[in-house]
Amino acid sequence: MFPVLALLVILPAAGAVVVALLPSRRTELFLPVTAALSMLPLAVAGYLLYVFEVGDAGFQLTERVLWFEPWGISWNVGVDGISLLLIALTAFLFPISILASASVTKKVKLYMVSMLVLETGLLGVFIALDLILFFVFFEITLVPMYLLIGIWGSANRVYAAVKFVLYTALGSALMLAGIIALGVIAGDQLGAITFDFRSLLDLELSRNTQLWLFLAFGIAFAIKVPLFPLHTWLPDAHTEAPTAGSVLLAGVLLKLGTYGFVRFNLTLFPDATVRLAPWLATLAVIGIIYGAAVAIVQPDVKRLIAYSSVSHLGFIVLGTFALTTQGLQGGVIQMVNHGLTTGALFLLVGMIYDRRHTRQIDDYGGIAKVMPVFAGIFLFSAFASIGLPGLNGFVGEFLVLLGSYLSFPVHSILAASGVVLAAVYLLWAYERVFTGPVTHPENEKLFDLDLREVAILVPMVALIVFLGVYPKPALDRIEPSVEGILDRIEATTTYDVPNFGRTAEVQVVAEPGAEG
Repeated sequence: MFPVLALLVILPAAGAVVVALLPSRRTELFLPVTAALSMLPLAVAGYLLYVFEVGDAGFQLTERVLWFEPWGISWNVGVDGISLLLIALTAFLFPISILASASVTKKVKLYMVSMLVLETGLLGVFIALDLILFFVFFEITLVPMYLLIGIWGSANRVYAAVKFVLYTALGSALMLAGIIALGVIAGDQLGAITFDFRSLLDLELSRNTQLWLFLAFGIAFAIKVPLFPLHTWLPDAHTEAPTAGSVLLAGVLLKLGTYGFVRFNLTLFPDATVRLAPWLATLAVIGIIYGAAVAIVQPDVKRLIAYSSVSHLGFIVLGTFALTTQGLQGGVIQMVNHGLTTGALFLLVGMIYDRRHTRQIDDYGGIAKVMPVFAGIFLFSAFASIGLPGLNGFVGEFLVLLGSYLSFPVHSILAASGVVLAAVYLLWAYERVFTGPVTHPENEKLFDLDLREVAILVPMVALIVFLGVYPKPALDRIEPSVEGILDRIEATTTYDVPNFGRTAEVQVVAEPGAEG
């Protein structure tokens, strides 16, 4: 079989080499060449969507080549319904982000190379089935994102970039320790060290071992999400990052944490998952309410959207640890939905910043009169982020709230307040920025979206509507993998597990502090 997944990862890496070899004096080539090269992984992702067998819960298109036999490290990759959609989202957002980078004029070649290297790392994370390979790709994403924030960011870019790396490096160190421990345990139980994810599922781990390994992986993923109270690096990174950096940070990079929880923590450590689920659900709800409440008082519109990410990602974590079919399905599709809606909002903020060079809400007012198309798309994106029925945000949040209510009714009710608060902070911000009379003379000279900017936003708008009106194709691909994960938890845990929403009567997962 042709190694299509290897091709998926190689294409952006090869593209980075091509861009690096372009003559430095030909600056006009960097953006169009990079955008064209970024379309190649998108074409491969489209092929993956086409050939993927709906209804198959296992990994498809797998490739395995042994790299280092003594340590059992291999090129071991595959996709299932969960990783498939995140691969498609990643490949979709990169051409858009690159085309949105026309305002970058400093070190353009390095910028474009960094974008393509970042795409390589992100795509690699979602296909890796060897834990060392996963860790390598997980770490590759740090360098280009650090450069994007630290070189092309705003005034406090260096502080934000260093804070981002320090937080993530701490989590990575813990995860590496957990990966090595799993490999050693595999050597004792299976007769050979291996980091093959599917082989590690056969390990017999005690409750305490599962707990410590869950924490080693979980803290790394919680930082990446970020989950309250490990979220403090995110608003700074979002605020200081260039537009494309914010789009990719919100759209894909944060999903490394939520994806990691689903892929590794729930499957490798099912006992610890059930044991800690109430605590993680509680932190998720705190993050939902806290992020939304802080977003309301933000004077900077970009920082407002950054805190909204903290809130929205709390929904994903809540759905994940509800341990129900609806909750986990909702969490996975909300990873995609959040990438589209929040990515669109960051693109729009970047477009207005390029015109006015300010993100302060008080510096605007009444600009719907001079930028009606911009105002309409911003309001549309805000409605999608709020979860208006008929748009994609509603599908994910509804499934999360339904699934979490089956396991944690109180958590679900409290989380629903986040939907109300989202309407408050987004619609109030819209009112101050767009409605009423033009309050500053500078805003009277603003020009509406040009053809390039409309072309960037239209595909996102189309997907937001499609997933809101007809989410069935996405849910059909997610469900078998979700059911497989929940079946494993139900079969292997020694705790009283909920029945995953498959019948009307649902038991609640063990309360915080319960031993089973």
